[in-house]
Amino acid sequence: MFKQATLEDLKSARPCLWLNPAVSQTLARPVGSEPALGATMEPRLADVQAARARMQRFAPLLATVFGELQATHGQIISPLLRVAPLQEALGLRPQQGQLWIKADHSLPVAGSVKARGGFHEVLQWTEQLARQHGLLGAQDDVRLLASPAARQLLGAHQIAVGSTGNLGLSIGLMSAALGFQATVHMSHDAKAWKKQLLREHGVKVIEYKGDYALAVAQGREQALGMARCHFVDDERSQSLLLGYACAAFELQDQLKAQQLVVDADHPLMVYLPCGVGGAPAGIAWGLDLVFGPHVRCYFAEPCQSPCFMLNMMSPAGHNTSVYALGLSNRTLADGLAVAQASELAAALMRHRLAGCFTVQDDALLTILAQVHDHAGLRIEPSAAAGFVGPGLLGDAGLNHPRGTHVVWTTGGSRLPDSEFQALLEQGHDLLSAR
Repeated sequence: MFKQATLEDLKSARPCLWLNPAVSQTLARPVGSEPALGATMEPRLADVQAARARMQRFAPLLATVFGELQATHGQIISPLLRVAPLQEALGLRPQQGQLWIKADHSLPVAGSVKARGGFHEVLQWTEQLARQHGLLGAQDDVRLLASPAARQLLGAHQIAVGSTGNLGLSIGLMSAALGFQATVHMSHDAKAWKKQLLREHGVKVIEYKGDYALAVAQGREQALGMARCHFVDDERSQSLLLGYACAAFELQDQLKAQQLVVDADHPLMVYLPCGVGGAPAGIAWGLDLVFGPHVRCYFAEPCQSPCFMLNMMSPAGHNTSVYALGLSNRTLADGLAVAQASELAAALMRHRLAGCFTVQDDALLTILAQVHDHAGLRIEPSAAAGFVGPGLLGDAGLNHPRGTHVVWTTGGSRLPDSEFQALLEQGHDLLSAR
């Protein structure tokens, strides 16, 4: 029987499910209508469409500077995969709907969902500089930005970001490829291999003993004192949100190609791993624009880092840290190790998010192994979090026999072999001990 999560559940670091009582306030909103949050700064549908057009416009440049994007002609896209064997292994019965994976763990170059928002923000700032300095020529050819003259001009500018890992990879690799000076401020949670990869591409990495919030704050402060530095603010950036929101149109096209209907009788349930909240909120906000009340988005967080659930459970404007609950904010899911949610993301989700749930680290490892064994995919622990969702909803009696479950895998394809094999062995050991 379903029991609504409480603060005591969060404090005890027990896996739990919280359903948003405020989401019903928007169920009557027509598909595609403009959301509203009063005085809160919020992007519009037109802004998402403009972001999508920008990514399409810059595709020829991306195909030029990244060889691995030539196959997609510079498009940042991931497949939608039907995983019936994995559905069976996870115990999701056919009468509870179909399980699909939106495989953003395989996105090229960055290897994570952060390629969507991160690439968009870097390209938006690049376009601003290019038009300001006349770099695109009379034909408005973005490929000219790969020329030595353009790279020299862009090289006089810096792009910086604070990150636990994947956003840093996205921003750092894209910025360096275009010729910018790139700096990534990384928290103690960031994996050594991610720091090394950035340095191999000429990115400056500044390490901190503190957590994600400290890395972002330090990066933001340093950038303020630099004349030609653009800081990508994971907690406050509307440009990042817009890049993530574009994924909704991609998923809509893929669902149509699979002849999957989304309506009142065929709801779409989407499960998104959540750290500070920018990527999942951007995607969920875009899905809300496209599918309206027929989509239900759920955020997945580690038991020691449930910052978004804590924010949603609190009165609006109360952004409490998980440290205040006595939690450690330490987890194998490095990208989800965040103590306080983005206030911008939380405001967007307050009346749109269907719910949140928490996951223990051992479950992340067993799921990582099951995804590998039954779907042939290589994901990182953070990306495993969403797979708990369909079962939780089933236990709560919320699954629909004609529903479509989409788990968003957010990273993992760039994991070094040794790192992945160690995680896989741990997952298999836990499965054997059951």
